[in-house]
Amino acid sequence: MDFSSIINSIVSACIDIAGKLLLSAVVFFVGKILIKFLIKHFPDGPRHNHMDKTAKIFLRNFIKIGLYAVLAITIVAIMGVPMASVVTVFASAGAAIALAVQGSFSNFMGGIMLLVFKPISVGEFVKIDGETGTVKEVGIFYTVLNTVDNLVVSVPNKIMTENTIVNYSRNDIRRVDLVIGVSYDSDVELVRKTIFDVIGANNKALNDPAPFVRVTDMADSSLDFSVRVWCESKNYGALKSDLLENINEAFDKAGIEIPFNQLDVNINSNDK
Repeated sequence: MDFSSIINSIVSACIDIAGKLLLSAVVFFVGKILIKFLIKHFPDGPRHNHMDKTAKIFLRNFIKIGLYAVLAITIVAIMGVPMASVVTVFASAGAAIALAVQGSFSNFMGGIMLLVFKPISVGEFVKIDGETGTVKEVGIFYTVLNTVDNLVVSVPNKIMTENTIVNYSRNDIRRVDLVIGVSYDSDVELVRKTIFDVIGANNKALNDPAPFVRVTDMADSSLDFSVRVWCESKNYGALKSDLLENINEAFDKAGIEIPFNQLDVNINSNDK
């Protein structure tokens, strides 16, 4: 083989590789744009209005990973890498990765369980593993909460399935429970009437189920009234604050005393 043949072979190989690289680059950028477009608009439209928002987000993330995997395999094929070799490499790498990402797999399966059983949905106010906030996203591996002080908290889905989830938004109504202590000298009926008047004046309080105000304990320094008032779930915090503030003001006007703990110390002196 003469020198010119070697040069021609090198040039031909370079042109072939350059062509494959150029085609791969075009496929990558076009594929990336198409994937972004599909993910942005799927699932969308009137046909998918019935689909739960949580399911949409989870499905969108799952499809995104699948499409990028197809894009990667396509580029590898364009570069001329034998698919048998690719399968072998992916199988070997998959086994190693599986051992390294057991926790991630648990999180993935946790996401599937959240999607199937739906203990939470996007937009609901929940408490999970000590974290309280509004569900922003249920992802493949993590669930994202937006806390009341505007922090973003990512909770692994594995933790979601292994811990108690308190959902404050799932039911339409909630009950505000208060314990109000008054002096033993207070008129019980006056106390009850005063509290009922405060409840009746608040438009956030529901009449059905009916409010409850009764003496439920005789404490060391106070006669304790249990106050139970139902409201729409979204009004829970506001109603609780309203009741505490307005009951205190109403007691002041009615002359009802709210006692505080007192300690009497008696000193006996023995004269010798």
